[in-house]
Amino acid sequence: MFAKLYTKIRLLKYKGKEPYSSLYKLLGFYPENVNLYEQAFLHKSSSKEGDDGRWLNNERLEFLGDAILDAIVADVVYKHFQNRKEGLLTNTRSKIVQRENLNRIAVELGLHKMVVYSAKLNTHHNHLYGSALEALIGAIYLDKGYEVCYHFVEEYIIKRHTDLERIAKKEVNFKSALIEWSQKNKLEIIFELIESFIDNDGNPVFQTAIQLDEYQIGVGIGYSKKESQQNAAKMAIKKIRSDKEFQQIIAEIKRKKLEELQDEAQSDDESMNEITDASLSVTIEEEE
Repeated sequence: MFAKLYTKIRLLKYKGKEPYSSLYKLLGFYPENVNLYEQAFLHKSSSKEGDDGRWLNNERLEFLGDAILDAIVADVVYKHFQNRKEGLLTNTRSKIVQRENLNRIAVELGLHKMVVYSAKLNTHHNHLYGSALEALIGAIYLDKGYEVCYHFVEEYIIKRHTDLERIAKKEVNFKSALIEWSQKNKLEIIFELIESFIDNDGNPVFQTAIQLDEYQIGVGIGYSKKESQQNAAKMAIKKIRSDKEFQQIIAEIKRKKLEELQDEAQSDDESMNEITDASLSVTIEEEE
């Protein structure tokens, strides 16, 4: 009791001053160890040397925050989706903690204004703001403990910035979904890297196309091969699901494939019959 009272009195002098004021607006409470939060916003590209000679950045706090965030989100999702199967719980948690989603939430929280990083750093899709959010969670845990950390994740990340019902239904891995569709329909799809180039800011850009039979069903661009494949797959899935004319083309492709398989099967049967007839002929000759 006295320890908490002492802490409140000690922090009174910092109210309204930076960085305590900005952190209070962000967190809803005043931090006790402000150094942890400053480190949480320090990207490795702008590492600083500490008093003990070690270089400081937010990577260690990010590691810790990542594990804590996983546990808290799993608990929230488990309680929200009563009697739902493990697969849905796992997928929903994965969608919430994926870097793209955390990056979005970090920007909405205003973390992009607080993260310190080198001006030379390529910020395209490296999710440094989402990483800073995980580091912030690690800092809160070390500074205030699990309960305060749980409240921050539940209130600020889940309730204010995440629609659990919508995200549970959201399709994220378009490439996997497309491959699953192709296997189910016994159709071969091919991911082909069309080109790669450097944009005006010096960032590598990749363009991928997806081929189904003689048709190009999707094209995607991204700052990595994986991202370009996902964007191409997203376009392909949309085409497959909504383009009525293309659906007829798919039906025709499947019909031709079925005829080919039937012809192969018939050819195999004829070959087996020829072998059987030859075997019978040899057997009869031997008996004679």
